[in-house]
Amino acid sequence: MPVLDAAEPLPRRPRRVLVAGASGSGKTTLAARVGVLLGAPHVEIDGLYHGPSWTRRAEFEDDVHRFSAGPSWVTEWQYDSVRAHLADRADLLIWLDLPRTTVMRQVVRRTLLRRLRRQQLWNGNVEPPLRTILTDPDHIVRWAWNTHGRTAGRVEELSARRGDLPIVRLRRRAEIDQWLQGPLAVSA
Repeated sequence: MPVLDAAEPLPRRPRRVLVAGASGSGKTTLAARVGVLLGAPHVEIDGLYHGPSWTRRAEFEDDVHRFSAGPSWVTEWQYDSVRAHLADRADLLIWLDLPRTTVMRQVVRRTLLRRLRRQQLWNGNVEPPLRTILTDPDHIVRWAWNTHGRTAGRVEELSARRGDLPIVRLRRRAEIDQWLQGPLAVSA
């Protein structure tokens, strides 16, 4: 199946949806919006992964297998240990292929706001002090910069493996709204 753009109709109403993209691209925000439009639960995969003190929860993979066995869901396509499993269960992949400048603006803004507000994320975690961007090679801002291009290769591999899986590629914020109000709304 060819990669679809923001204007092309979906072949069928999706029930199990993955949202792919770089860290900070807006995967979680879009997944929540898609879930509302489809009446499908949005499972925020970061909430399943991160335990206290940013540790990986032992139950993570079991939790992913449990929700993905359900008839409908929307989640983010991340974490190597479950990425293939989720891709095998999905019937739509949305690829947020936004420019690096857009992603970096979003991830920096989000990180700053979360830190300044001391916003609690998953299991009591908060963004680390801003100075850690200079010392932590896995700081989310550095991670977003260094891994920005990885999604394209993953999507290409998935497309080759699952030729039946519709993939919608959205390259700008305006395309996201166009797709939500157009092809997705029509299918829902």
